[in-house]
Amino acid sequence: MAPPVIPLSVWLLGAFDPVLIVIAVWLGWKADQIGKVFIAAIAALAVSVITSWLIHSIGLPWIAPIGQDAPTLLPIRSVAAVVWALVGYFARRWSKR
Repeated sequence: MAPPVIPLSVWLLGAFDPVLIVIAVWLGWKADQIGKVFIAAIAALAVSVITSWLIHSIGLPWIAPIGQDAPTLLPIRSVAAVVWALVGYFARRWSKR
């Protein structure tokens, strides 16, 4: 049996998880070296996944829920975490000009 096809709109929701965005941009802003951006992205991904899972498990609606019946979307969340952390990192560099 083939796995279910996940529409593109669901994949995009994983990239725009508000917890992921806030944590990744904030930690990216605080990073003083480009290598720390990847650590910021990993931390943001972990916090986002745990928060989404907790919110979904208590039954509240969430933009990108995680559960047995909802996809985790780890690939798109991982890429989005790096992108958002880079946004924070370069925004700080740009603001200091």
